[in-house]
Amino acid sequence: MRPRERKPLIRWRVALVIAVLYFAVIALAPLPDRLVLFPTTDRIDAAPAIRKPIPFEGGELEIWTAASKLTQQRGQPQIYVLRFYGNADRADRWVAAEAEMWNNRAVEVWGMNYPGFGGSTGPARLARLGPAALAAFDALKRVAGDRPIIVFGASLGTTTALHVAAHRQVAGLILHNPPALRQIFLRQFGWWNLWLLAGPLAQKLPADLDSVANARAVRVPAIFLLAEKDEIVAPRFQRLVVDAYAGEKRVIPLAGAVHNSPVEGVGITSFHDALDWLLPRDSN
Repeated sequence: MRPRERKPLIRWRVALVIAVLYFAVIALAPLPDRLVLFPTTDRIDAAPAIRKPIPFEGGELEIWTAASKLTQQRGQPQIYVLRFYGNADRADRWVAAEAEMWNNRAVEVWGMNYPGFGGSTGPARLARLGPAALAAFDALKRVAGDRPIIVFGASLGTTTALHVAAHRQVAGLILHNPPALRQIFLRQFGWWNLWLLAGPLAQKLPADLDSVANARAVRVPAIFLLAEKDEIVAPRFQRLVVDAYAGEKRVIPLAGAVHNSPVEGVGITSFHDALDWLLPRDSN
């Protein structure tokens, strides 16, 4: 074979190798898990919260619970809150403090650590978030009985909150900075790789976490807390979830807030007003 004839053949072989590697990476590598999930397992002092693990997929799912002062005085809660936190956060860090944020209500908060986070058995996989959230809800429902359960999610936690609300009977939702994950992959990150990477990765995201689709299926009342200057989940992607939501909703813009800003000042006042709308009247 002449040298000139070899060059096109070599180019085709190189192109074939690149194509095989590309499809192998897309098909086999857990890239969405690596890009989205950042689990931590270091010990956090959760006192006075109580650890309440439940069985899950041959291991355990770590739940942390805390009761408000009014609940402690009365001996039982009138409202339960199932809490799902952001990607780099943990239930053991916040549950005890959050038990008092409910404007003098008798509340018990159950916070879940995702698989692979804290003391929850790994691995950390997006495909395990939806089933874990349903397992946490079902465990709480057995305790709550007929008492109302509010599901509260922040950031990534809103995807699991919406999944639960689409598949279980909940009293209401609170969603703080909800990401439309699939749309973020496609519209924010697709252009620079001509969607060759973003397209397949978006398709690999579990349907459980499709917040736009889940929002269309949920009809219970919801409070949306939206950071005005969110640098992680751009407001336009949060609005996709808000606009798709089929139930009654109260939208609270958090002026000047970034993704991890605490809800305070005018925001917390508006939140407490919205709680009076969201929670059943006989729960006050």
